[in-house]
Amino acid sequence: MQDRDVIVVGAGFAGMYMLHSLRRLGLATTVIERGSGVGGTWFWNRYPGARCDVESMSYSYSFSEELQQEWVWPHRYATQPEILCYANHVADRFDLRRDIVFDTAVTAAEYDDLEKRWTINTGTGETFRARYLVMATGCLSVPKVPDLPGLGNFRGRVLHTADWPREGYDFTDQTVGIVGTGSSGIQSIPLIARDAKHLTVFQRTANYSIPAWNGPIPQKRESEIKLNYRALRQKSRGSYAGDYADEYYVSILELSPEEREEQFERRWQEGGFNYQYAFADAMVSEQANELAAEFVRNKIRAIVKDPQAAEILCPKDHPFGAKRLCVDTQYYETYNRDNVSLVDIKADPIIEITETGLRTGQAEHHFEVLVLATGFDAMTGALTRIDIRGRHGVLLRERWRDGPQAYLGVAVTEFPNMFVITGPGSPSVLANMILACEQHVEWIAQLIEHAEENALTAVEADPEAQEQWARQVTESAGKTLYVKANSWYLGANVPGKARVFMPYVDGFQVYSQTCDDIAKTGYPGFHLR
Repeated sequence: MQDRDVIVVGAGFAGMYMLHSLRRLGLATTVIERGSGVGGTWFWNRYPGARCDVESMSYSYSFSEELQQEWVWPHRYATQPEILCYANHVADRFDLRRDIVFDTAVTAAEYDDLEKRWTINTGTGETFRARYLVMATGCLSVPKVPDLPGLGNFRGRVLHTADWPREGYDFTDQTVGIVGTGSSGIQSIPLIARDAKHLTVFQRTANYSIPAWNGPIPQKRESEIKLNYRALRQKSRGSYAGDYADEYYVSILELSPEEREEQFERRWQEGGFNYQYAFADAMVSEQANELAAEFVRNKIRAIVKDPQAAEILCPKDHPFGAKRLCVDTQYYETYNRDNVSLVDIKADPIIEITETGLRTGQAEHHFEVLVLATGFDAMTGALTRIDIRGRHGVLLRERWRDGPQAYLGVAVTEFPNMFVITGPGSPSVLANMILACEQHVEWIAQLIEHAEENALTAVEADPEAQEQWARQVTESAGKTLYVKANSWYLGANVPGKARVFMPYVDGFQVYSQTCDDIAKTGYPGFHLR
């Protein structure tokens, strides 16, 4: 058994920065990572077209001026290999690997109230003990495999976008079926279609997607950002979504029809998330949202030549932005290819997977490769699959059976000295995730430092404060259109999962200020023993 001050679970961007920050405090820290390398979700998600949907020069660490000045991002939106290369550079630059245990999954963690220590068990048989446990397991790290009848009968190759083979896969001259048109499907479909003999897309829910207009970053643009990085990072920390491009400019309903169309077109040509975040009323007014949505639907109708396919691809069952907005490269144009077919499985559901493909109520479809672009058990899946037990043996997954609660999205009642990075109840996936991770890491490190300086043996969320925070998260979400979609924000993509809106919607800047105020006033809402 190895004794450490802190055990961190996960070596993605959150876990790496947590390790770096805890070293600065002089705490003996070990990171346990189930993969064979750093990068977290960017280590596992190697599917064709995998790319960040936040601009690369924003989706990067800000804690080191030298790091952000020296690193050169090739594209506006970084590809998975580019992001993984960056993660490895960070690990090497700050000598992080010597404190990371790779190829090791944490299977259980239990708190001893007498010893005031956590015991952490792993799948390799190693056991660790630590005073603090930090869960940097990520919001999108547990693949959701759909419960498709007969899936085991398929004789061809089955691939999941969230668990892609490291050696890749060659689709040349292959017939392919893909289930799912969320972000991973929208990113991978154009590249699979380019190589495959034929691709059949099985879509249950049409999703809104905005073009990325991706390409190399002009050197002048890179120089301008690097020259002004300090101010841009400050702007990010004061923004709704933790991104220097995010800002409320106008209200859709206050614009004339001509001004509205001009603004929509401008944001469409800019590309990316700013089409959503540039408008103050897009996520609170159904009328404003419908105007923004119809503009996107008309773009789809103009791009896709087959009117029937275009209408299938037009989302009509949820508000614009209520599900994760997608950012694409030539996605809708792909349906103009002769080797691509679209099947609406909401109108014609999948009955079963067969040996050679799948059968819907109206047709048999044959293919050699089946791609599952079916996403993740988001935000809580990586935590609830581990046997985590707090005081008196209370099991985390049982505590969260009716929906997760975590004070500030950071700490859970009855689980002392355990901290969650970007957990449910924090902005997490509604913000620039690297900045969200940095904010959480810095705040948690500050709290641990406070505990060390004041000889505190236990830091635990107060149950009343946790309940009040969960209520605030739910009530805030209820004032928006986010709750009007069956999204993974609500856990709706996982059968049996409690329907609770998990992210904090009032904005990164409001959340960050709240956390700062709590730290400055002696951590109200925590029992400090």
